[in-house]
This record gives sequence, C-alpha cells and structure tokens, in this order.
Amino acid sequence: MALSFYGLLEASLLVLNAIAILNRQRFLKKIGLDAPIHSFDGQEGSVKNQIISLILAVQTVMRMPLIGINIIVIFFKLILG
Repeated sequence: MALSFYGLLEASLLVLNAIAILNRQRFLKKIGLDAPIHSFDGQEGSVKNQIISLILAVQTVMRMPLIGINIIVIFFKLILG
C-alpha cells in the first residue's frame, strides 16, 4: 500500500516537473495556451482558462518548492534505492 502511494506521489511530481519546464513561446503558444483569455462573456471559468492558470501557477509559484521536493526525492531514492 505504501509503495503504491509513493509511486502515485512520484508520478505526480514528474507531471509537475514537466509542466514547470514547458516553454511558452515554443510549445504553449502553438497550441493556444500561452495566456488566459479575460473576457466578460462568462468564459473566465472555462476549462482552457483553468488549464492555462494551472500551468502559469506551476511555472511561477511552484518553481522553488519543486526544487526542494526534487532534492528530497533524489536523496530518498539514493538512500532506499
């Protein structure tokens, strides 16, 4: 049970790392996820805007905590294999 939970945490860490390194100009702009659309027609809560907000939050707010979490996971993997 604990190993499957750790595997789930490690997989989510890898996904957050992948989101954190996405380049806005090269990748996100090509698929239309470079900046949130602010309009007054009720699309503020659309799925596309929520995905863009999640990407921007991970790239700005979570960058430093991700570095620390990655260091902890690397040491954990080195010690326990």
